Amino acid sequence: MGVEEELLLIDERTLLPVAASTRVLERAGEGVKHELLASFVETATDICGSPREAAEQVWSLRRRVIDASGAEGLRALAIGSHPFATPEDTPVVENPEYLEFAKAAGPAARRQGVCGLHVHVGMPDPETCMRAHEGVLPWVPVVLAVAANSPWFRGEASGLLSTRAEVLATLPRSGVPPVFGSWDGWVHTMERWQRAGVLKKPTQTWWDVRMHPALGTLELRAPDQPTDPRLAGALVALLHALAAWAAEGEGRPASRADCHTNRFFASRFGPRARLIHPDEDRLVSASELFAELRGLVSRHADLDLLEPLDGLSCEADLQLAAGDPLAACADAVERSLASPA
Repeated sequence: MGVEEELLLIDERTLLPVAASTRVLERAGEGVKHELLASFVETATDICGSPREAAEQVWSLRRRVIDASGAEGLRALAIGSHPFATPEDTPVVENPEYLEFAKAAGPAARRQGVCGLHVHVGMPDPETCMRAHEGVLPWVPVVLAVAANSPWFRGEASGLLSTRAEVLATLPRSGVPPVFGSWDGWVHTMERWQRAGVLKKPTQTWWDVRMHPALGTLELRAPDQPTDPRLAGALVALLHALAAWAAEGEGRPASRADCHTNRFFASRFGPRARLIHPDEDRLVSASELFAELRGLVSRHADLDLLEPLDGLSCEADLQLAAGDPLAACADAVERSLASPA
């Protein structure tokens, strides 16, 4: 498995984003790379043998970004969205692929001042990956609900606990993936889109779950970027266990109608959302579904790592409790530095 975190670079006094990714990358070294906007960096672990190893690398890489940022008079911020900045004020990184994407997607690309946690789980073969893909989808909104960490956007409370989910959904090929039917169906779709010029490679998709054959993984992309490193480790463990559990399942196509509906209400209300039960015709609280999910995947999970994730609250609650976007940002900066021990 492997994990990616997306981190913001901000001025230590104003707390506004700074287009300093190139300077920070030069100091941070291997495992830290550019993202679309120049005020972001992305960390990427090595291939790890367990969620615990991955969580330890996540924190080590975040620590390097924190140190490299400090040397430049900046702070590193782990959060789902900057609480009061205007995303369009940050330039796109001078990379041909990023510039081409920004030109094609236009305003939707320039709004992407949001950060997420991405967890890759290795799969033994394409058919297992497809089976896991379908098995995780009904539970992905539950993960989004407990991971919501972006209630402020452009200086206002957006009315969503995960504004990031809404912002990402404005991109093409985003949110809930379509039904492919089989691995061959996925390959056919990707090849057709490439021939048509829609995309150049399969990673030019931004679904909450996507298959990544170049790495041999299923990539789970639903969570907002956690601020507390302990919660990052808990989500790494949860998503790894979910993918491992789903790989053993039946792999029948998940209801996209349910997934779309649940995704919205998870982003709106977080753990207090009422979601359609994956297997029953009734609404259930997201916190109750989280407890059920934890039980389903417990055989595959590192339960000690899962401990900080109670499913009853989310980090968006802490941001709103701060009272205003500036206070929420300042608090998140400090919590981004917290020791995971």
